[in-house]
Amino acid sequence: MKWYFLQLFTIVFSQSLFAQAPGSLFDKKWHRNGRSEMAYYYLQNGGKTEICTFRIDVSQHNNQLVVYTMLSFTGTNDKWADTSISDWKTLTPVYRASHNKDREYALRYGKEVSGYYLDKKTRQRHQVTEPVVNNFVDSYTYPYLLGMLPLASGYKTDFAVYDYKQGSKSNVKKVKVVEVRSNTYESPVTGSHKVWQVSVVEEATGDTYDYYIDKDNRRIWKIDLVSGGKQFQLIDKETDYNPFTATFDKDATMKMITTGNSVITGQVFARDNQAPIKGIAVLNINKRQYASKGTSVVLIPYTAYFKEWLKLNKKSRKTGRAIPLPKDVADCMKVTGVYDDEGHFEFVNLQPGEYLLYTEFEYVHQATQTEVVGYTDTYINGMFQGTSANTVSHDIAVSAKATVQEVVTIKKNGDKATVKLKKTR
Repeated sequence: MKWYFLQLFTIVFSQSLFAQAPGSLFDKKWHRNGRSEMAYYYLQNGGKTEICTFRIDVSQHNNQLVVYTMLSFTGTNDKWADTSISDWKTLTPVYRASHNKDREYALRYGKEVSGYYLDKKTRQRHQVTEPVVNNFVDSYTYPYLLGMLPLASGYKTDFAVYDYKQGSKSNVKKVKVVEVRSNTYESPVTGSHKVWQVSVVEEATGDTYDYYIDKDNRRIWKIDLVSGGKQFQLIDKETDYNPFTATFDKDATMKMITTGNSVITGQVFARDNQAPIKGIAVLNINKRQYASKGTSVVLIPYTAYFKEWLKLNKKSRKTGRAIPLPKDVADCMKVTGVYDDEGHFEFVNLQPGEYLLYTEFEYVHQATQTEVVGYTDTYINGMFQGTSANTVSHDIAVSAKATVQEVVTIKKNGDKATVKLKKTR
C-alpha cells in the first residue's frame, strides 16, 4: 500500500511547462515559510484508519525554495524523508534527496539529471544520468506550489513534473487541473473556511485528487485521493493553532505538581436529592453513592493558561468545537485513582497554589417510587364523606453519570487540604 503514499505528492503543476520556465506561472505573494502536518487516512466501509502523518516544512532563503517532507507511519518507526530544493526565481529543480528503509537517492538538476539510486535491500547502487528536454518542477514542491497558482472558478491547466522512478524510461509526467470551484471546509478547531476545490487527474495512472485550498491564505486544509480504486484522505492537523494570550511555562508548572510538600485528600460521591414528580413521591434509599475503586481524578494546576483554556472551550462549545491542549500542557496534568470503596483519593508533592480537580463516574440511582393510580370516594348513608388516593410502590434503579469539578487552594508549603467532590442530583 505504501506506493500510494508517495503517489499523492509526486504531482506538480505548471501551465505549458513544456514551453516556458515554471516560475512565471506562480504568484509569489502567496509564499509563507512554516510547518504544517496532515493526518493521512485510508477510507473503507464508511470508516477511516489513520496510516501516517505527513509533515511539510517550507522555507525560502538564499534565492532558493526548500521543501522538506516527512512521512511517519502509524504504529511503526518507518519514516520517509524527502528534500527538494528549487531556484526561487524560476522554481526549476536544483536538488532532490529521498530516504527510507528500502531505498535512497540523491539527484542534481542542470542540463541533465545526475546522481545515484541505492536499493538497500539488494545493496545495488545505480548511477543516474538523464537529459533534460522539457521544463518541469520537482514533484515534492507540489503541495506548496499548487496554492500559488492563479486559482479561480473554472480555471484549467496542464502541468509537468519530474518524479524519479528507478528503471522508468521517462520520469517527466503530465497532470491536468480539470476543475476549480468554490466550496467550504469545516474545521473542528477553527470553524468554516472558504476554499477553492481543485480537482486534478494524473494522466499516467488515472488517479484523481481534490484539494481544498483556502481562498485567503492558500493553506491546504484537506486532500481527497482515489488511487487504484482505493480512497484516501489527508486532513490538516492544525498543530500551529494557538488561540491563547497567556503564556505557558512547562518547567514552572511541572514543579507545582512534583516538588512541593503539600497534600490534597478527598472523597468522590454522588448525593441524590430528587424532588417529587407530580403525582409521584420519590424516596431515595441510597443517598450517598461513592465513586468506584479505580475511578480517575484529574488535578490541573489552575494557572492563567489553564483558566484561559477553560474559558475558550466554554465559548467554543456553542459552535460544537473543542480547543485541544498542546502536549506540553497536557503533560502537566496529574491523575490519580480512587483507592477504596468509599471514594477516597490523594495527591501529594504539591506546591502552594490553585488546583482544579475534575472527575467523572457512573453510579446507580436507587429509590422507591410511590405513584397515585386512582382515587376512592367514601359515602355513608348516601352522603359523601371524602376521597382517598390509591397508590402503588415501585423500586427503581437507573444508571446515572456524575461530572464534578472544584478549585482547591493550598496557601503554604506543607499544608494538607481536604475536599469532597460531590454531585447533587
